[in-house]
Amino acid sequence: MTASLLPPDWSARLHKALSDPSYQALQSWLSAERASHVVYPPEEEVFTAFHLTSFEAVKVVILGQDPYHGEGQAHGLSFSVKPGVKVPPSLRNMYKELERDLGVARVDPKTNGDLRPWATQGVLLLNTVLTVRASEANSHRRRGWERFTDEVIRLLSAEKEHVVFILWGKPAQQKLKLIDTEKHTALMSAHPSPLSARNGFFESAPYSKTNEALVAHGQAEVSWSLD
Repeated sequence: MTASLLPPDWSARLHKALSDPSYQALQSWLSAERASHVVYPPEEEVFTAFHLTSFEAVKVVILGQDPYHGEGQAHGLSFSVKPGVKVPPSLRNMYKELERDLGVARVDPKTNGDLRPWATQGVLLLNTVLTVRASEANSHRRRGWERFTDEVIRLLSAEKEHVVFILWGKPAQQKLKLIDTEKHTALMSAHPSPLSARNGFFESAPYSKTNEALVAHGQAEVSWSLD
């Protein structure tokens, strides 16, 4: 997988990260990994988040960990699955909180987990690791993706004037050190996973708080409805 799969606006800004030896080593390793194992998402969908949300458009970042590892789930957007794919538990909890927070009626959890309508409004749905071996969660951790996505976060923090960073769970919250909180908003809570959602995710109101922060800085609200 080459840097050419990134859209030009992102690849130009991430030139240093893309030319770093660690990124080159990651790509060599990924080529071998795909040759011997099933890897998600497909190569052409690894950078979906960057294609749907241009650098200039980013106003919110929802940071996930690594892609879903089931067949047909991952398509390059954190927490999202394609239409017709059963909605994973974490996303179902996100929908529950969205209904509680903003009164947005839940979509059919059996058929609609597609978050592309958020992405096209400036919500960068970014995982810290962008690939995974089938049926093996976290199998591509510490292979080099973290260094690349850390640079994405640093870039947004340095060059954008106000972004809302939504950090759910400890792995995402560890990225707080990369964010200039003097000019950006960081919203932190427990992860929406069924294992932790009742320990601070539910009733955290991330959607309304995001829109409040955006409006306070002269930006348009996100329409969180997926109808």
